[in-house]
Amino acid sequence: MLPLFRFIQISFISILTVTSALAAKPNILIFLVDDFGPVDLSVYGSEFYETPAMDQMAAEGKRFTQAYAAHPRCVPSRYGFFTGRFPVRDGCPGDAYNIAAEVTTLAEALKEGGYATFFAGKWHLGKKAGEMPQDQGFDINIAGGAGGAPRSYFAPYNKSKNQLHKAAKLPDLEDAPEGEFLTERLTEETVAFLKAHTETHSDQPFFAVFSHYSVHTPIEAKPSDIKIFENKLGTRGKEEFITRDGTTKLAQDNATYAAMIKSVDDSLNQVMQTLKDLNIDENTLVLLTSDHGGLSNRGVDNKRQLATSNLPFRAGKGHLYEGGIRVPFIVRWPSTVTANTTSDAIVTGTDIYATLLEAATLPLMPEAHSDSVSILTALKDEPFQRGPIIWHSPRPRPTSTGDNAASAMRVGNMKVIKHYYPEISYELYNVVTDIEENYDLASEFPRLTQQLAKQLEAQLQELGAIATKQQ
Repeated sequence: MLPLFRFIQISFISILTVTSALAAKPNILIFLVDDFGPVDLSVYGSEFYETPAMDQMAAEGKRFTQAYAAHPRCVPSRYGFFTGRFPVRDGCPGDAYNIAAEVTTLAEALKEGGYATFFAGKWHLGKKAGEMPQDQGFDINIAGGAGGAPRSYFAPYNKSKNQLHKAAKLPDLEDAPEGEFLTERLTEETVAFLKAHTETHSDQPFFAVFSHYSVHTPIEAKPSDIKIFENKLGTRGKEEFITRDGTTKLAQDNATYAAMIKSVDDSLNQVMQTLKDLNIDENTLVLLTSDHGGLSNRGVDNKRQLATSNLPFRAGKGHLYEGGIRVPFIVRWPSTVTANTTSDAIVTGTDIYATLLEAATLPLMPEAHSDSVSILTALKDEPFQRGPIIWHSPRPRPTSTGDNAASAMRVGNMKVIKHYYPEISYELYNVVTDIEENYDLASEFPRLTQQLAKQLEAQLQELGAIATKQQ
């Protein structure tokens, strides 16, 4: 038996070792922007929107130029993000719109690895108690509920300013003073968490997900910000559209939407400044991305307001063309990521799970995150290549966003798309040389198209893809 003093000494050393190991792990902060298009940032090519904080983040980190969402709609994209699984694997979208209790989420894995976990903003991955962020690994949940959008961005948040806009109620923010702006409130809550955690648990790493409801509809912003972009637009003619993939908006010229983007960029600036003020920014991995492409398309007979243009990428939210699935993707992590660099590595939203586990020096869980590939080598400027990315969109919204039921697969430079309506057909694009997807190569390369179509079919069968249902 060990002498008491020796036992205490060994126990103390063990505690110090565990504490030191936790302190060495990076903090992780995800800045997730809703409905944010692949060219909605100036650093990605926008000449109208202004995103100085995002541009600065790219200058201090790595910007990915071939990043994809797990799906072109909110729920399944977020499903892939938090589970590391292609949504098609679990029948999402379909009858399932929540994460099953037996699925180990990214938050649960990091929490098990010693991380404090925080969530603020849009959840949209459940409809009842037991399916919310606090049930899926997050210690704290601020305003994350069933709704995919607020009824208004100005308090009272659960009262629509536009009677045509319907949404579930936001939880937790009933105390908001009238006129409070949601983007600013969620920023304040996130900043408060960062300060409180650093003050009271500085030896414990955190995993914080700041999931903005912006820039999803309703398109609302602060009048002072709207005025900036109205002045920038000056005198202009009517909005321009073409009839392709439903109706496609041709220009980024919505002053209110631009003002929404400005508010999100201001939010990022405040969060990044807080990390620097707390002297924790050097050991914090910050990842900025979106859940899918911007709202640029609608059904031919639909007159709903469209937010943005994703050109030169084709189509937008809901579609399996590049405008629907390409997303901004920027990582700032000073201790590991070389500043002001770009990567053309092909990555997708499911890859975040394995990447963050590896960044946190935690064991991978391939049986859980079946479709997640760590991109840590790409972050370190080392060679990286992943296997095929699979999308399956069995519940289209042709009236709302102009899309039809489809599946797709990207392998190398090529993307094959399977259409189910009005009959089964295939398209083939080289999305490196033809980012606009103007030149369907299926008839020119029938053998390659047949080969990739067969590979896609095999993948869909293996993943258990549910049958499509056209509206």
